[in-house]
Amino acid sequence: MLQVHYYGINYKAVPSFPVGYIESIEMFSLDFEEFLWANGISKQAIGYIKEYFEKKETVPIAMHEKMLQLFREFIVVGGMPRVVSEFVESHNFVNVLNLQKEIVSNYLDDIAKYAEGTEKAKARECFLSVPKQLSKEHKKFQYSLVKSGGTARKYEGSLMWLYDAGIINYCYNLRKPELPLEGNSINNQFKIYMNDTGLLMSMLEEGSSKDIIDGNLGIYKGAIYENIIAEIFTKLNKKLYYFEYKDRIEIDFFIRKDNIAIAIEVKAADNTRSKSMKSIIENWGVKHGIKLSTKNVGETEKVNSYPLYMAMFL
Repeated sequence: MLQVHYYGINYKAVPSFPVGYIESIEMFSLDFEEFLWANGISKQAIGYIKEYFEKKETVPIAMHEKMLQLFREFIVVGGMPRVVSEFVESHNFVNVLNLQKEIVSNYLDDIAKYAEGTEKAKARECFLSVPKQLSKEHKKFQYSLVKSGGTARKYEGSLMWLYDAGIINYCYNLRKPELPLEGNSINNQFKIYMNDTGLLMSMLEEGSSKDIIDGNLGIYKGAIYENIIAEIFTKLNKKLYYFEYKDRIEIDFFIRKDNIAIAIEVKAADNTRSKSMKSIIENWGVKHGIKLSTKNVGETEKVNSYPLYMAMFL
């Protein structure tokens, strides 16, 4: 017997499972590679691009620009199969947005249907607060942004409900930027990201999708690009961690790679200067960093720069 946990609300009651006869599979919306397949980019072509990542070589400019365009489209469209199918067939962003809004509306209906008692209103409030949480310069989740006077005691259960339902993901702050990441994580200090960036885009003000395609999104720009990298890492089965210290240092993500803790910074444009990355390497014992931006592949002694679309190869 195969039990599939699909991307969405996972709260339908099941009376029992026969032990030893269940294979459980968790399914997400399409990742960036699958989005590329849907848009006619072959596995061979993706493998060709991956060679530039592995060799740390500059990607030919035409290919680089095309991949950035596809990556921006992925941000706006997201990975919901029905939405991707509509985009591939019509390339009509209005149709895409209408479908996304319908899915978000269905999420709200499902929250009302499956959440119990007072969790209904609180889970809805937490869900609708996600864009506000991500628009802040420092994106640590604040319960007071859910509702004035909001506290962890009142809302942490509702937030976990959304996580269990497959709608959001936690990204935990680290006490120290070192391994083990899970052992160094702080349970009550975290950021929240949506599991599908396209759905997040549909929750922003009108015109946001066009701004992303055009490369301009004001206060939301950093949040959107962080969310898409968080989504990519989640679909690579990586738990999410970041490091923030006294509002002076903030590293967007930390991952374990080649048995070391690697600092990752996400930039929405090609300006990759970073005091935080410099400080984390010089003063905190971090051996290596990666910058993801719209710039082409580059390398210094301790920091590699990759285009955003290469996050899928990490």
